[in-house]
Amino acid sequence: MSGGPRRILHVFPSFAAGGAQMRMTALANGYGARFSHAIVALDGDISCRDRLDPSLDVSFPAIQAMTGGLASRLRGIAQVLRRLRPDLLITSNWGAIEWAIAHQLTMRGRHIHTEDGFGRDERDRQIPRRVLTRRLVLRGSEVIVPSQTLYDTATRVWRLPAARLHYIPNGIDLARFSPADGVPAGMAVVGCVAALRPEKNVGRLIRAGAIARRDQMFQLTILGDGPERGALEALAAEAGLAVRFAGAVADPAPLYRAFSVFALSSDTEQMPLSVMEAMACGLPVVATDVGDIARMVAPENRAFLTPRDDQALGAALAALLADPARAAAIGQANRRRAEAQFDFTAMAARWAALLDR
Repeated sequence: MSGGPRRILHVFPSFAAGGAQMRMTALANGYGARFSHAIVALDGDISCRDRLDPSLDVSFPAIQAMTGGLASRLRGIAQVLRRLRPDLLITSNWGAIEWAIAHQLTMRGRHIHTEDGFGRDERDRQIPRRVLTRRLVLRGSEVIVPSQTLYDTATRVWRLPAARLHYIPNGIDLARFSPADGVPAGMAVVGCVAALRPEKNVGRLIRAGAIARRDQMFQLTILGDGPERGALEALAAEAGLAVRFAGAVADPAPLYRAFSVFALSSDTEQMPLSVMEAMACGLPVVATDVGDIARMVAPENRAFLTPRDDQALGAALAALLADPARAAAIGQANRRRAEAQFDFTAMAARWAALLDR
């Protein structure tokens, strides 16, 4: 093409703050005027727009809700695609798969599909209808996954062509997420950064915290917001656990440095940004052993990854809090691993190679 930046249309089930959305905003900010962006949030939530550089060429087209049967919805999506005429369509996760179908049926431009993980409905097994849809629809698209677990699934289960499947681990700004100077004073703080949605199962962390508190004193701080906040506040009060609900925070980096331990209790993950950020900040991690977390953390940390079980998670928390010297050594090992594996510049270069192709 000639004249002006390339036009990218991004379709997200939601543009609320989440791993895929924050990766997109970081990449867009890094590329600057190289691309223009149109962003569609199918649920209407565009709250992650606050993370975009105001100087970028970004629009949020008004899209009418697609109703009726599948054929009717696909016709409506095709009309939008013809109206917006992007140079590149990027769809995110299963929630945007109908846009991938409509694009394949009606357009000739390039398409990239990203898969960042599954909801609770596909936590333990793939839904056959979705497997078949991905297998058929995505064969002609470029597909990007951030975790080895997802790459294995896309290869073995969805049977996508290796030439079109790209494993690009997430990356972060290692200078912004850096260890604190010295050990935070006062009571130990267990920190969690997560959207308060069912698949994150923050309730498990609160119950595990109540178990760990029998042996160790600490404060639990939860960064993030979402539909489960009210129920989680009630659970914390019922458990008699001191929990600080800090809400959504635009820049969590300074708050990580006040943590003693980072904890994540999700039912399903792939390559969570929050674990990378905690590692870059020199923190030990206690988490459920899901997705790629065991591959992400330093070998010294793997003993503190547990099954999806309240008691096991609580015991791991108590053991790590009881041994500050070991926790500090694990945090240092995690920082070294983050420096070796999770550099934003390397991720951005690999994405750029695909966007420019």
